[in-house]
Amino acid sequence: MKYLHTMVRVSDLDESLDFYCNKLGMREIQRKVNEKGRFTLVFLAAPGDEDAQIELTWNWDPEEYGEGRNFGHLAYRVENIYELCQSLMDQGVTINRPPRDGRMAFIRSPDNISIELLQAGDPLPLAEPWESMPNTGKW
Repeated sequence: MKYLHTMVRVSDLDESLDFYCNKLGMREIQRKVNEKGRFTLVFLAAPGDEDAQIELTWNWDPEEYGEGRNFGHLAYRVENIYELCQSLMDQGVTINRPPRDGRMAFIRSPDNISIELLQAGDPLPLAEPWESMPNTGKW
C-alpha cells in the first residue's frame, strides 16, 4: 500500500490556491477538470515532496461545508483492490463503495474518515461480487 494524497473540498478555488500556493509555498502538480461531473481537482505538493500531495476538490455547484464535510478522504494505491477488499470484509470492515470498476473503492475508519483505495496500474477485469455490489452508507 502506498499513500497517495489527502483530499479537502474547497468553496473558492482561487482563494484556496492563493492560500496553499502563495502563502504556504506549495505548488500545483496536476489539474483535472471534469465538466460532466461539474468539479475540478487540483493536486498540490510542497517543493521537493511531490509524494505527499493534497487534492483540492472544487465542486462547481455551491455547497456549504460544515466542519468535517470539507475534509474529504485519505487515498492509498493498492496492489490488488479485490484481494484487499475481500480481506477487509472478512475482518468486518464495510466496503462503502465497492470496486465495481476494478479501480476504486471506499471504506471508512472507526471515526468515519473516508479512505479511498485505488488499484495500482490498470483497473482489474470486472468481477463478482464487486461488479453488482451496491454502495453502503456514506463514503
